Amino acid sequence: MKRLIAGAMALALISTSGWAALKEGDPAPDFTVQAAQGGKTFSFHLAEALKKGPVVLYFYPKSFTKGCTIEAHDFAENADNFAAAGATLIGLSADTIETQLEFSAKECRDKFPVGADPDAAVIKSYDSLRIKPAANGATVSDRISYVIAPDGKIIYAFQDSAPDKHIENTLDAVRRWRENHKS
Repeated sequence: MKRLIAGAMALALISTSGWAALKEGDPAPDFTVQAAQGGKTFSFHLAEALKKGPVVLYFYPKSFTKGCTIEAHDFAENADNFAAAGATLIGLSADTIETQLEFSAKECRDKFPVGADPDAAVIKSYDSLRIKPAANGATVSDRISYVIAPDGKIIYAFQDSAPDKHIENTLDAVRRWRENHKS
């Protein structure tokens, strides 16, 4: 019985990847991905975006799923708030650029870009790969949001499978950073 309980506890730890995400103070891996916004594709380069201010990078499992659609709508509704705080916003999943073109227009309402990472290279570099694959066996990311300061360091990391607090928490982190870095 003790072995069964120990095994179940170990499995629970492996299934949760809250421990896997990069932490505050860690350097954010630089990346370039194809992104979509407003019906157009372009290259999104983190280092270039950081020259303008902080970047909110949020990973989500799969475009057009219930939680990811809710999260995209909420980020779209707050895109102007992020811009007013001086932050660049980008969502990223393992979906293809073709999927992201449609998701950006329909669910992100052309308010911010979504990047395509079909080989999950960026997802893996941010320790955001979901350990347990999607129901169809596809590789997906966990729902993790990062705020990256212009110096390339992560200043906030939040992981929760529910989309509810990602927008509020990252916007608060950007505003706190901005308050401490007034020019």
